[in-house]
Amino acid sequence: MGSRYPHSSGERSELADRVVRVNRMAKVVKGGRKFSFSALIVVGDMNGRVGAGIGKAREVTEAIRKGMEVAKRNMITVPMVGTTIPHEVRLKLGAARIMLKPAAPGTGVISGGAMRAVIETAGIKDILTKSHGTNNPINTVRATLAALQQLRTAQQVAELRGKEVDQIVGRRLANVYKRAEGGGANGATETPVEAETK
Repeated sequence: MGSRYPHSSGERSELADRVVRVNRMAKVVKGGRKFSFSALIVVGDMNGRVGAGIGKAREVTEAIRKGMEVAKRNMITVPMVGTTIPHEVRLKLGAARIMLKPAAPGTGVISGGAMRAVIETAGIKDILTKSHGTNNPINTVRATLAALQQLRTAQQVAELRGKEVDQIVGRRLANVYKRAEGGGANGATETPVEAETK
């Protein structure tokens, strides 16, 4: 049951959650079989916060509820520039190899499977992704979250190095970053990807 469908949470309606996978397990006992379920849930506020969790229970609904609680406790903040990510990132976690690449406005989410659930609930609108190695959704979600945690904005890098933003990326790109941070949500400003291609 690898379907992904939105599941509305009553207590916190501002969070969007998605069921990535529900797995059924059977234990053979003297009286027959005992079934239990595990659910992989991704939760996000569509504005840069996202988390994932696994819940296990005898019923599907209870497993989903437990997975949502774990996901809400483990949410991370994703730095964004406009509607995309600040820079390209490649990560290997176990057998999963993940590549995330920023894209120009209007590109959309070029992704599939478990990665798409994480990226959409995080609120990223334009991105290019690729997943190599494993197709296990649990490992793919973990690797995607780890890759998103590695993202840094130009401002964060400049603060770590004790420099100005234009010393890190140049004056033209620094102006683009400032415009994107000021009003990039409406899609009217260009992103660093567009500036580099000019």
